[in-house]
Amino acid sequence: MDKQEIIKKLEKNEIKLHKVDQYASNANEATDIRREFIEKQSQTELKNISKYSIDMTETTQKNIENSIGTIQIPVGVTGPLKINGDSFKGETYVPLATTEGALLASVNRGCSVIRKSGGVDVSVISDKMTRSPILKAKSAKDAVKTKKWIENNFNIIKESAESTTNHGKLLEINPIVIVGHYIYPRFTYSTGDSMGMNMVTIATEKALNTIQEEIDIHIIALSGNFCVDKKPSPLNLSLGRGKSVTAEITVPNEIVKKVLKTTTEAIVEVNTAKNLIGSAVAGSLGFNAHYANMVAAMFLATGQDAAHIVEGSIGITTAENNNGDLYFSITLPDLPVATVGGGTRMETAIECLNIIDCKGSNKVKKYAEIVAGIVLAGELSLIGALAAGHLARAHKQLGR
Repeated sequence: MDKQEIIKKLEKNEIKLHKVDQYASNANEATDIRREFIEKQSQTELKNISKYSIDMTETTQKNIENSIGTIQIPVGVTGPLKINGDSFKGETYVPLATTEGALLASVNRGCSVIRKSGGVDVSVISDKMTRSPILKAKSAKDAVKTKKWIENNFNIIKESAESTTNHGKLLEINPIVIVGHYIYPRFTYSTGDSMGMNMVTIATEKALNTIQEEIDIHIIALSGNFCVDKKPSPLNLSLGRGKSVTAEITVPNEIVKKVLKTTTEAIVEVNTAKNLIGSAVAGSLGFNAHYANMVAAMFLATGQDAAHIVEGSIGITTAENNNGDLYFSITLPDLPVATVGGGTRMETAIECLNIIDCKGSNKVKKYAEIVAGIVLAGELSLIGALAAGHLARAHKQLGR
């Protein structure tokens, strides 16, 4: 069956969009067929969506359904960024994908401050991924008994969960929250270089089957929103999820004046009044200026799950006057990232990951350190611009 025959059958509803791959010669042709069908249905020419270099063969198996092409987001580089980390010590240019004018220029200025100050010190605090199902007991008393059984039989549950994966390790089941006869156990795993959501979901399902063999319990849902996945949460802010990372730097007073065009005192006050008090007044979970800008730009460039930007952007910025010098830190408690699997398989993501030498196994902590470094660079530059009164001017010049 040729392309036009398939399109005609789509128009007659004799073939469903998700079945096109069964009739096309390959995934790339199936993509073209769906796009031509959508062009006719919407009376819109999709000439730019149709231009791409990605081979859809693996992409349609693991990353997208009903593909019709790709979108394009400009990618730039900032740096070099100088990192003094546990997994990476050195300088690297960093790819960022965004449509916001002035962002890369601002981050680049932050990178300059970092280099002139000897580099940014970065540490990965913890590495864990969570899944929290909903269990239902017959009564609240039975729920308490179930909680105690889980706590007393952790090694049995751990063995069951880990039987599903070569890389995942069940670290703990904590906290276990009871509401009436509902139970919310938070399973916490290490997942290596994979972001790990699929891994921990499969492992948790196996663990629950083991629990059910011993306890009369009903599984309401494999995910109960206590994980907390792809939503801002005080739980993740305090307990962490994914990679929890902190970055800090002491900027000499003369560099604050020459590069940031302001003073240490002004930056400290802006950070306190804006990021801490202002965020508290707003009831925000992100006590920072714009972590989301840098996290999103790196995630889009390197094939991370874009929905995790909402988690990755929570965190706290601190600024202190250290005998005239500026102590400045950012903390990212909830950074779900990967250097293998998922969107990191995409050709453009591979190239961007290769720029920072973070593609493949044993690279995820290095990647997390670079994300933290680039977040600090952008955060420091913006707070400096606000303290100097330069923000509006920069956007007039570069934001267009």
